[in-house]
Amino acid sequence: MKLQGEKCFLRAVEPHDVEWLFKWENNTENWVVSGTKIPFSKHQLLGYIQGIRDIYTDKQLRLIICTDIKPVGTLDLYDYDPAHRRAGLGVLIGDESQRRKGIAKDAILASIDYAFKILLLHQLYVTIPGYNKTSIELFKGCGFKHCGIRKDWMLTEDGWHDEHLFQLINE
Repeated sequence: MKLQGEKCFLRAVEPHDVEWLFKWENNTENWVVSGTKIPFSKHQLLGYIQGIRDIYTDKQLRLIICTDIKPVGTLDLYDYDPAHRRAGLGVLIGDESQRRKGIAKDAILASIDYAFKILLLHQLYVTIPGYNKTSIELFKGCGFKHCGIRKDWMLTEDGWHDEHLFQLINE
């Protein structure tokens, strides 16, 4: 079992990733989906990296998505619930030049394999703003099923937006 796909591999966050995280986390275009409202300092991010323990303690797991060339993004398992064996899933290809190349799908599929075979999760879920058609199609293409809508859930500078909920159940 490897955290590897055909186009990328997933690895633990390392201290030298602080430069990448600083760039990606402070890109305001990503803030609407991450819920971020203020920038992160390198000091804060390094503290986060140094404080990472494991998914059982932290209830989340951040992995770095890498190609053969360099880190290109992050994949997060969050809201880990061991009692109900589920977690949320989020993916970001922070390097904009690497988007729309199948890397995100490859990373998601590798993480599904890991979540179901190693963590023994029963389900994964994602929440996606209704206007993000690219992400909706991405997760549908990975087997996630639409199961609900939260009306007027997110307020952006463009107004209120619905949030769509998708699940993937390990049958």
